[in-house]
This record gives sequence, C-alpha cells and structure tokens, in this order.
Amino acid sequence: MKRFTCLLIVLFGGIVSMFSQSIAVQGTVTDENNVPLLGVNVLVKNESRGTTTDFDGNFKIENVKSGDILQFSYIGFLPKEFTITGNQSLNVQLLTDSESLEEVVVIGYGTQAKKEITGAVSVVGSKTIEELNPVRVEQALQGRVAGVNITSTSGSPGSAATISIRGISTNGDSRPLILVDGAVIEDLSVINPNDIESISVLKDATAGIYGVRAANGVILITTKGGQKNTDLRVEVDTYTGVQETSRKLPVLNATEYAVIINEAFAAGGQTPPFNDFSVLGEGTDYQDEIFREAFISDVNVNIYGGGEKATYSAGGGYLNQDGIVGGSGTNFERVSARGSFDYDILENLKLSTTSIYTHSNRSTLSENSLGSVLFNAINMAPTIPIFDADGEYSLAEGLGNEVINPIAQIANTYNNAQVDKITGTVGLAYDFFDHFTAEARYQFNYSEVRENSFFPEAFYGSGKVFNISEGRNVVNESTDYYRDYTFDAFISYNNSFNDVHNVTALLGTSVFKTTGDSYGFTGFNIPGNIYENASIENASDVVDNYLNVSNRIFDSRLLSYFARLQYNYDQKYLVSAVIRRDGSSNFGPNNKFGYFPSASVGWVMSEESFFENNIVNFFKLRSSYGILGNDRIGAYGYTSLLDAEGAYVFDNTLYYGVAAGRLSNPNLQWEEQTAFDIGIDARLFNSKLDLTVDYFKRQTDNLLLVPQVSGILGVGAPGAGAPIVNAGSVENKGWEFSLSYKEVVSDDFDFNISYNLTTLENEVLSVANENGFVSGGFFAVGQGEDPARMEAGQPIGYFYGLETNGIFQNATEIANSATQVNANPGDLRYVDQNNDGVIDTDDRINIGDPIPDLTMGLNIGFNFKNFDFSAYAFASVGNEIVRAYDRNEIRTNKTSYVLDRWTGSGTSNVYPRVNIGPNSNNVFSDFYVEDASYVRLQNVQLGYSLNNRITDQLGIRKLRFYVSVNNAFTLTEYNGYDPSASSGDPIGGGIDQGFYPVPRVYSAGLNFKF
Repeated sequence: MKRFTCLLIVLFGGIVSMFSQSIAVQGTVTDENNVPLLGVNVLVKNESRGTTTDFDGNFKIENVKSGDILQFSYIGFLPKEFTITGNQSLNVQLLTDSESLEEVVVIGYGTQAKKEITGAVSVVGSKTIEELNPVRVEQALQGRVAGVNITSTSGSPGSAATISIRGISTNGDSRPLILVDGAVIEDLSVINPNDIESISVLKDATAGIYGVRAANGVILITTKGGQKNTDLRVEVDTYTGVQETSRKLPVLNATEYAVIINEAFAAGGQTPPFNDFSVLGEGTDYQDEIFREAFISDVNVNIYGGGEKATYSAGGGYLNQDGIVGGSGTNFERVSARGSFDYDILENLKLSTTSIYTHSNRSTLSENSLGSVLFNAINMAPTIPIFDADGEYSLAEGLGNEVINPIAQIANTYNNAQVDKITGTVGLAYDFFDHFTAEARYQFNYSEVRENSFFPEAFYGSGKVFNISEGRNVVNESTDYYRDYTFDAFISYNNSFNDVHNVTALLGTSVFKTTGDSYGFTGFNIPGNIYENASIENASDVVDNYLNVSNRIFDSRLLSYFARLQYNYDQKYLVSAVIRRDGSSNFGPNNKFGYFPSASVGWVMSEESFFENNIVNFFKLRSSYGILGNDRIGAYGYTSLLDAEGAYVFDNTLYYGVAAGRLSNPNLQWEEQTAFDIGIDARLFNSKLDLTVDYFKRQTDNLLLVPQVSGILGVGAPGAGAPIVNAGSVENKGWEFSLSYKEVVSDDFDFNISYNLTTLENEVLSVANENGFVSGGFFAVGQGEDPARMEAGQPIGYFYGLETNGIFQNATEIANSATQVNANPGDLRYVDQNNDGVIDTDDRINIGDPIPDLTMGLNIGFNFKNFDFSAYAFASVGNEIVRAYDRNEIRTNKTSYVLDRWTGSGTSNVYPRVNIGPNSNNVFSDFYVEDASYVRLQNVQLGYSLNNRITDQLGIRKLRFYVSVNNAFTLTEYNGYDPSASSGDPIGGGIDQGFYPVPRVYSAGLNFKF
C-alpha cells in the first residue's frame, strides 16, 4: 500500500509538473495574401510581456504556459487571439481592417490618415470588388457608399451607368470627376475592376482641390501596385456564368388579345376583326423569342513584387459577355492590360509610372426608344407568327408605323463599336530640406472610337419608318480621336513641432488640354445587300457627314493654380483650407478665370482628457464649406462659330456652305456650387461598431441654360441655336447615415454587417428664362408637350401632366364634370386644377418625381472556418417612373392590366375601357406614372478556401472556389422591366420606353494566388 501511494504521488506530481512547465511558442504572421507582416505585436493576454515579428513575419516567445492566450495586433488589421495548448508552431493570418482609423486614404494630390480627415470621404477596397465581380466599376459603388446613387442606362453588355453624388445639381453634365492613378478618364468601361486596389469618393467641398471639375464630386481610383522586398506573386481571378432576364412583362396571349381587340372595335362602332377565338390559342410570345440565356466569362491575371529600390506590378484581363436580348446580336468583349513601375533613383528621388491599355468591341441593338427591339416585342400582335407561309419574316401590318417584327429587326441589325484606349502617367518626387517634397506628374489619355452600322434593304410592312428601299441600303462609318494631357507640378511641406503641431502645406499648378476630331461617312447601295460587303469603299454613293462642319474638331483647356494648408494640434483639432484658381477656354475673356475656396475643420473629442467613455472609443466632429465650379459645356460656348449650314446664291447658282451657329454670349460664366457639410465619425464597443452621420446642403447657381429666343434672330436655321446663358439655381440637401459592425467570435468564425441610408431633397430655386422652365423627355407619338420639366419650386426633371380622378362611370358624371374632349363612360376623368370648367394643358401639374427620396444599402458577410459568405442589397424609395413602352395603337398588344378594364358601370375605377374611337385616355397623365421604389438583392456569394496546410503542400498561397448570384431578385410594384433604369438625363431621364433589363447572373469562379 505504501508503495502504491508513493507511485500515485510520483505520477500526480509528474502530471502537475507537465502542465505547469513553461514552453516556447513560435510561428509566422501573414496577411490575407500570405505576405509576411513585419512588426506585429505578439502579447500574452493580461500580461505586459511579448515580442514583435521580424522581417519574414516570424516570432518566438518564451515562458508561455498551456492555456495562455496570445494576442496579435497590427495597424490596419483586425486583432486576433490564440489559446496555447502546448509546444506548437502557429501560422497566424490577420484580416485587413478596411475601416481602421490609421488607414491611409487618397484625398487628392496626396494621402491622409482617416483619423485626420475633415471631409466626407468614403472608401471601397479591393476585397469588396473581388466579392462582387462587377463587369463595370460603377456596380461596385451601388449600395456600398452613402450618398452615391447608380442608375443603369441599360442591362445590355458593356452598357454604362449614371453616377450621381448627393443628387443632381445641374441640368447639364452632372458626371463626377474620375481619376485613375491621377489621370482623368471619362469612361469607366476602360477600367478592369480587378485592377483596382481602392476607390475613394470625395463628396463635399474638400473635393475643391480639383477645382472646376469637382462640382459633381470626385472618384479617385488607385490600381494595384507592387510591394518592396517581395518575391514574384501571381494572382488569378476567373469566373464564368449564365445570364437570364430578371423579368418578362405579362402581355396578352393570342386569345386574350383577340377578345380585347374585338371589344375595342365594337366600342368604336366597327366590325370586330376576329371571328373564331378557338383557333388562336396562345399565339406567339415575342418576349420568349427575343430573350436568351447568355454566357459571360472573365479571366484576370496579376503579378507583382519588388526589391530594395523598385516595385512592379502588371495585369491582364479578358471579358466576354453576350446579351440576353437577341442572342449574338449583342456582345461586349474587353481586353485589358495594366502595368506600374516605381523606382527609387536616389534615396530622395523616386520615379513612378503607370499604364493601362484597353480594347473593347461592342455590338448593340436598338433599345429604350420608340421602335426598339423590346418595344416591338411588347407591342407586336401575338396573332402574327414569326414567319409567314413562305418562310419569310411576317409583316407587322396595322400596328402603327414604328412597330415591326422584332425577330426580323434583330436579323437586320448590324451595329458595332470598337474602342482602343491607352492611359499613362509618369511622375517624379524629390525630397529636400527634410520636410519638403517636389512632385511633377504627366498624364495622358489617347483613344480611338470606330463605329460601323449597316442597314440592309428590308420591308417590315406598309408605311414602316424602318423600311429600307431596294438599292438604298445604308452603311455608316465613323472614327473619333480623343486626346488629353495633364501636367501637375506641386511642392508639399510636412512637419511637426513640439510633437503636437502638425502642418502639411501644398502649392501647385495644373495644366489640362483635351482635343478631338471626328470623321464620318454614309454610303449607299452596298453590293449583295450583305454585311460582309458593308464598307464605304464598296458603296456607290458616299456622303461626308462632316463636310464644312467646323465643330468636327474641338480643343478645350484648363489652367489652374491651387494651394492647401492642413493643420492639426495633437491630432485633436483639425483644420484644412483650399484655394484654387481655374481658367477655362469654355468661357470668354470677361469670365475666363474663377476662384474657388473651401475650408474644413474637425475636432477629435475622444482625445480630450474630459472624454472618458467605456462605450465610445473614438468620436470626431467635422464640417466643411466651400465653392466649387463647373464648366461642363461645349467648348467656346461664349462665342459664335461657323458650324451651321448655309445656302448662298452667286450668279444665279445655289451654293452650300457654312453659317454662324449658336448665338454668342461673351458674358457666359461658371456654374458655382456652394457646398456645406457637417458630420460625425464614431467608433463604439471596442471599435467594433462604426458610425458616420452627415448633413449636407449644396446650392448650384448660375446654371448654364439655353433660353427661348425669338426666331427673328435666326436660331431656327439648320445648325443654329440660342445662346447658352447663366439662368438658374438648384438645391440638394439631405442626410447620410453609415453603420457597420464587425465581430471576431472565435478563431473559426467572424462576421460583419453594414447599413447605409441617404435622404435627398432636390428643388429648383429659379429658372430665369422667358418661360420659367426647361422641358425635355419623350412620352409617345402625337404628344406635342414634353413630359418632364425643370421649374422653380419643383425637383429637377419632374413629370408634368394631368392628374386623374378615377373613371367616368356614366353620362351623368360626365355632365357634372369639367368639359373633357371626347369623354365617354369608361374614360379617364381628369382633375380641373384651375377650376375653369375645361380640361386642357393648363391643368397639368407635378405628377411624379424621378429622384428617390432615400436610398439604402445593406451588406452582410461572415467567415466560418474555410467558408465565406457575403450578400449585398440596395433599396431606392420614393421615385417614380413613366410607363411609356405601350404604343397604344389600335392593334398593338397590351400588358395584362387591360384585363381589369372598365366594361360597365362599377366594374373598374382604375383601368379605362378599350376603344378605337377618339378619346383622351392616351394623354400624358399620372395613369402612366408608377412607383419605381424597389429593393434588390444585388449579390450573394458563397466561397470555400483550401486550408493553409493543403496550400502549403501545393506550394501556393491561396485557392478559393465560389459561386454567386448577381441581381438575385427585385421587389417592386413597377410593372416594367427594371425600376432602376434611367437614361441618365437630368430632365426626362425616368421615362421607360422598353429598358433593357439588368440580367440575373449565376456564376462560379476561383481565386488562385501563388
């Protein structure tokens, strides 16, 4: 027994000794790309001892006990903890904290720590872009940045989107300024989203550092670069997917159509055309015939690395996207290449270069217009088959002059555009006198746009406007050349005094020049009537479209001087001031130069000694105010050019030449925008919760308008026009809220969620022309009045028409109402707004607003072991859209709402009767205006990454597979294809004549890094 007791004591003592002995732990710390991190803090939790990682990311810490917790922390990365279970080697991967206070943000001619920023700046990182897999850059901003609204002009392959930052502030060009690595670009289609490292959006007056081009906001794109002392790294991102339409309109089938047409004819006192419904069946659904499942594929390869003095990166990509309408009739193909090289020539002299080349090829069909493919598919009679008895395309007889067989239209459409563009930058930075840096940058863009279209001989039906007569087929060829150059030179000063006074000053100049020239020819009578022969060289007759046209060539220039002073005291009190003087060739000698000042301040209250709060870890109050300019009008708008058509008689012979075009206005001056912003940035609950709130107000004065003037001045001649004048004012104001939360629950699980909301109130303050308004847009054939307006007291581009008040149920109601032309029971009843007893154009009012009252974005994501999940949603609330895709001809097809029509007293008070006789139901009214509010699940993605043990064995850094759905679903009450679509025009943009819907995309791909 004694022996056994001794044995237990020995065994128990050994076990205690084993668990209490000190051990050594070592390992490596890397980022998400398996790049070693230097200087990571490794601490034993609740103790003051620890170590840091070396150059290769390695660490070793002694005297650690089993059960101790190691904490890993590094600026710009989320902290991580590991529980020690024994002697072990750790491979720790830290995740980037994209919202870190120490994050360096590009702000224009420099960078600044996010903590010290005094303006309204939002950032989207490469990780977000990688998750979304956008075809175009704009798609990465929708729902991610408060105050930024993206509207699709079309869902066709390669189509552009309209970007508005904090509302529409002008009736003209409202695009923001976009810079890629400092170079100005106008078209984001030339940028491969996979090449982007980060996107910074400047939304308030601090954008004034870019002067006249910054009135509509600034988007700064930084492409991926190399890293010093890094071996060659290779990254491959690729996916392939299938696209489909997200919606089809419920149009009538052949039997329903015949019932409705017969009823309309009977109501009009004519013989119904259909005698036997039983033989009609479903008929032809032309939507089913034009919509296709379409493929999309994208592959991108990037390499980067660097040594002691140099860094380099290069990338290439290939995208091929077919269209969901018309099969091969629409396609977008993009080949891109990118490179950057930075070199430390001397310790204080650095060279930086970037270059981007893009080639795109785009084939398109007619869309969002009267007679477009989708317009025809909706309106084509389902009783007409695709082919007639002879195997030829059926004719669309009796359906109006614009409606034709859409299948025949696709077969006879040949539209192609090719764009080659190269963008480059080269810069030198020289440090001197310890605190000074002199920089010079040269940037250029060169692009060629070649367009070709062919219209073969075709007969679509009697009187069709698209008919091409025999022997007069048409080929159009055009080539446009665009060049721009920017030279920036500036000196910056950065110094700190007594460890509390921090000063950064900038003084510089910028010169910008953009030129272009255009060539275009139209040819007739192509032999064989086939596309293969469609060239100007084969045409029998050729017309030079730019003969005697002076505006074939343009040349516009800017000369700017700017200065900025930034000061902060102990990182608590922040001040920034900017002054910029811009001169533009778009204005005359009297107003060529303008001065645009702005200032911003910030107070980091959480740095104050009195601010002791266990909940709020960081709190900053900031505000900005400034004046920005806008010169986005045609070049030489202040003078009159010889760019109009003129006919002259000499010696009884008629000669064609040129004449003075637009009337001059030598006093033309800048649009000026006064921008105010006040906001807070806060971090709470151990920096897990981020909160940003902004109130903004922007007023644009001296809007550039074209007034109505007397025809006596000759403005009605071909090519002539009224002068451009400064005669208007617009105000935008609203709130922005951004909230995000992230939590690392364990080594195996972390999640994040973010939400943003923007409210917007847009109002036109004045329109100082003769009418007091500017109109625009198009609703339907025969409607002489434009459906949209810009007018004081109303939002810009509001819809102007009649208000309905139900449907006349009987003759008594008609007799007791205001006089309405051709009114009968079953017709729409309009409101007599001025109480004069007559319904006419004077009774039109605001019947809708295309600008949303608020927009929202919701983004969620989590990582569980090797799985990752993300989802993005966007909502637009309070905007209206005009349903203009119904032709409303006697025999055109209808959407299914007509089945709920009025057929007798009490049957309907919403949808009017059908009738071929005279009536006013087709007049533009709120009957055609619908709520365009929607919620869209934009992207859902699920990924799986091989664990580090397997990737190490394979000799690679990362291998991730994923599946995703873009445009998963849309919740809306709008009856059309896509409530998010718009032409982008400030006046008349929200009118749907058959928008090409944004496709739903199912895709699978992989991320491969080694």
